[in-house]
Amino acid sequence: MSKRNLLFCFFLLMSVAFFAQRERVEYLPSFDKRPLHYGFYLGINQNDFKLNLRESTIANANITVEPTTGFNVGLIADFRLHKNLNLRLEPGLVSNSKRILFNHLTTSSNPQDSIREIGSTYLHVPLVLKFSTDRYKNIRPYLLGGISYDYNFSSNERNQDDNSAGQFRMKTHNFMYEVGVGVDFYLYFFKFSPSIRGVFAMNNEIKYDDDPNSRWTAPVNFMGTRGIFLNFAFE
Repeated sequence: MSKRNLLFCFFLLMSVAFFAQRERVEYLPSFDKRPLHYGFYLGINQNDFKLNLRESTIANANITVEPTTGFNVGLIADFRLHKNLNLRLEPGLVSNSKRILFNHLTTSSNPQDSIREIGSTYLHVPLVLKFSTDRYKNIRPYLLGGISYDYNFSSNERNQDDNSAGQFRMKTHNFMYEVGVGVDFYLYFFKFSPSIRGVFAMNNEIKYDDDPNSRWTAPVNFMGTRGIFLNFAFE
C-alpha cells in the first residue's frame, strides 16, 4: 500500500463518517471534561529513509529505498490541559521492513552486495500535543504535533560485523518529530479517533562501517526515517 493509498483511505473514511453524523443525540457529553483518560490504537504505516548522499571516493554512488507497509499498536494516556488542548503519551510497537538497493554495486561478483533487507521493530514513544476545535454534535477535528523516541530492537549497532560481512547496522536510539490531523467521533460507548500523521527523523540513523571508504556507508551523509502512520484510536 503506497502513501497515496493511505491518504486516500483516510480521507474516504473521514467523508463517510461526516455524512453519517445525522443523529441529533450527543453521545458522551462529559467525556472531554475528564482530566485524564486512557485508550489504545491500532494502525498501519509505511516508512522509508530520507537519504542525503555526499561526494566520496565511491564513484557514481546510487542508493535507493523500497519501503513496505507495516503495522503499529499501542496505548494512550491523555492529559487535559485546556478545553482545546491535550497532552498525549502514546507508547507502542511499530514493525516494518525496507530494502536498500546499492545500485552502484549491481555489477559486483556477488549479487547480494547490492541489496540489504532491513526488518525493524521499534518501541515508539510519542509525546504530542493535540489541538482540538470545539465539538460539533458528535464530531471534533484536531491537529497533532510533537516529538517521539524510537528504540530499534533490530539495529545491530553493537554487532562487530558490518557490511563487508553482510550486516547493515542502524543506531539503536533515535528521535523523531511528528505532525498530523484527525477527527474524534463520539459513539455510544467510546470515542473513535482516526488520524494520519507524518514521522520524520531528527538524527542520522546509520551506523557507519569501520572502513571509511566502505562502498555501502561512505556515500551516505544522512539516512533518517520518513514515514506516514494511519492510526485508529479507541478511547
